[in-house]
Amino acid sequence: MADQSIRSLFYSAERQRKDIEQSWDSNTATYQQNLAAAIATYEECLQLSDRLSLFSPNETLEDITSGDLQYLQINYRLAELILRVSSTSRNSILQKARDSFEKYLNLLDQYKILSTMEKKLYDAYTEAPTTFSTISTTDPNARRGAKIANFQAEKELKQRLEFLAQNPAYLQNDDLAIRELHLANLSLCTHNTFQSLESLNRELDVLAMAPPPPSTPGLSTLSFDSRERNGSHDLSSLEIQDGYSDRLDRRDLLSANNKGPILSSEGKPLRPFTLLDSRQTLKDGVFKPGHNLPTMTIDEYLEEERARGGIIDGGGAQSGVVAEVDEDDYAKGEEETVKARSWDDYVEANPKYFFFIEHIMAFH
Repeated sequence: MADQSIRSLFYSAERQRKDIEQSWDSNTATYQQNLAAAIATYEECLQLSDRLSLFSPNETLEDITSGDLQYLQINYRLAELILRVSSTSRNSILQKARDSFEKYLNLLDQYKILSTMEKKLYDAYTEAPTTFSTISTTDPNARRGAKIANFQAEKELKQRLEFLAQNPAYLQNDDLAIRELHLANLSLCTHNTFQSLESLNRELDVLAMAPPPPSTPGLSTLSFDSRERNGSHDLSSLEIQDGYSDRLDRRDLLSANNKGPILSSEGKPLRPFTLLDSRQTLKDGVFKPGHNLPTMTIDEYLEEERARGGIIDGGGAQSGVVAEVDEDDYAKGEEETVKARSWDDYVEANPKYFFFIEHIMAFH
């Protein structure tokens, strides 16, 4: 009676799992509710198998009946479903899934079900769980070959299971065939377990580099937002030290309400600005795809232009100022002398041109 109970409970959990795997929207509340129900059913199966003592460390693989082999995968199925849970504490979810994967592998290792290759991977995982990888080499070609080999192994296991499932006559009244089916299914689950553990480690590495979550807004934050909506820009009341704020949309800098001058009396820009045909054009472009905030100040832009030769200095009154040559700089003096002689030679070689220029200048 108890055996029939765990069998029906396990089949119920399997049906729930298959329905979840066929669902396409994992973000809905219904999906998460069905997921929680399936996890609870598998956990109940696990508890019942422990009470029945289906598996014992004193047993071998031959001591397990063919019908009980399928219960070896309960921890694996549980771990796969836990990874689908949507939670703000992703680290705890990953750790819970890791625990179930480890229990599954430990149980298979206890019964010596792991193949030679799987045993090597399991030993490598137990030595360094957090840095485990199914591909130990760093050579790109070798990693590519290993990935292809893993894909081929998974494909062959799935084809084998598909053949056994599509030929019920092969399994009918044949205990060895049923046993072969369950062991093949365990091989596929083991293969996927190592892949999931590697993926789990990578996700944990990414989460470790993520910034800490924002704290719950307190009274000061709420009052800050309230004063911002009301248009208050008093830096002391906004608790901004030295007038600094990391906000990109500060009204005291970028708002149209800023009536301060753009240029100083010397012509130096005091704040970033954009030349438009009308103020309405600026308003219409806010929050649209082409709307960009300033990426540099006017001074930085002018320095960039000057560095790449886009600004010509001189002109006006400065164009008539002749730089004085240092009398002690003989190299510079020699250079100026050579330049003057070259100019005189050029004038003598082109008398008509310079006669024409002198008459034009005299006319003006």
